[in-house]
Amino acid sequence: MSFINNSKKKIALIDCNSFYVSCERLFNPKIQKIPVVVLSNNDGCVISRSTEAKRIGIKMGEPYFKVKELVKKNNVQIFSSNYALYGDISRRVMKILKGFSDKIEIYSIDEAFIDLSHIKNELVEDYGKRIKERVLKWTGIPTSVGISNTKTLSKVANHVAKKNKAGVIFLKDNIDEVLKNFDISDVWGVGKQLSKLYLKNGINNALKLKNISNSWVKKSTNVLGAKTVMELRGIPCIELDTEETKRKSCCVSRSFGKKVQSLEKLKESVTTHCLNAAEKIRNDNQTTRSITVFIRTSPFDKNRRYYSNSFTIDLPIATNNSLELVKTAITGLVKIYKHGYFYQKAGIILSKLNEAGEKELNLLTPILENKSQKLMKAMDLTNSKYGRNVISVAQAGINNSWRMRREHSSRIDTASFDSLPKISI
Repeated sequence: MSFINNSKKKIALIDCNSFYVSCERLFNPKIQKIPVVVLSNNDGCVISRSTEAKRIGIKMGEPYFKVKELVKKNNVQIFSSNYALYGDISRRVMKILKGFSDKIEIYSIDEAFIDLSHIKNELVEDYGKRIKERVLKWTGIPTSVGISNTKTLSKVANHVAKKNKAGVIFLKDNIDEVLKNFDISDVWGVGKQLSKLYLKNGINNALKLKNISNSWVKKSTNVLGAKTVMELRGIPCIELDTEETKRKSCCVSRSFGKKVQSLEKLKESVTTHCLNAAEKIRNDNQTTRSITVFIRTSPFDKNRRYYSNSFTIDLPIATNNSLELVKTAITGLVKIYKHGYFYQKAGIILSKLNEAGEKELNLLTPILENKSQKLMKAMDLTNSKYGRNVISVAQAGINNSWRMRREHSSRIDTASFDSLPKISI
């Protein structure tokens, strides 16, 4: 591995602050400076907290029922997760970041690494401020920017930047002082098991990990552990992953808002998931050769029998046609459905994905393709313009009482005109 010009390498990590909360605040100015939390699917656990919510003691990942009293006492605003909104805002943020560097790794829905090696040291912190200001101005989303010469150190810098008024840190001097006060469990790449190992051996901060002997690291951890140590020493070992690799499989599943018994309701759920998955792979210009449908009851319900099953069907011709996939999925569902159970979750997996342009040696392929492509294109364009599932199939149902519980949804959809704020003059 080559480490030429390491001193000139500069990696920035841009992280959106309390991203889901920030997205909700975009359309609701009244909740700007009060405690806000966003809940997971079916309003189960806390997955995003405002700074104000953190101050009153609400922890990340805590079940909602455990914090209900705290929420009521402190007038905390609660929101159900709205992934359509968060995904759209994320795409806007990432598009802005691509304007600052052509080398970008989108790490998660609210984080991205970008290469700023082309910026001089004396200008890089101001450049980071420009990034932060533009994202805030163009999207309304506040961010923190951490910059250093390795990805691991930029993660450390970002952690520090969140507590800094400016929100931007270029970590190049006094690194050891920062690492000495950086908890070992907060180091990027150090999970629960490694944390236990390090703490058992007296390594409780990032500086001690940085100074640990190479022989001990190689003997006691894995390749990632060794790379983390090298990166803390300022030696880049984890490259930016700038290639947008296409998915190898596509899974769509949801837990039900309330338990489902009937086959008809399960058909509605599987059909809806199938339509969403088919749309996803069409957007990636892919087709599938295999579909798996699965159902299960709750493994935590001790008062009822547990049942879980799946069925996989290989398709004779690769397709991304929603109607064909729904028909196949329902066939699989019928084979595994058992009467008398209270089902908690259903889903489908599309696998053996390939580029849609890859032709198969089958006489029927050209005929089927021409008919289905026009129909699917019209369906996708209509749903994109007027909102998801405006055009659907009858088997998806209408009322969908099985859908996720979202009692605190803001019902904001940036792709729907019906969701635009209304004003009167």
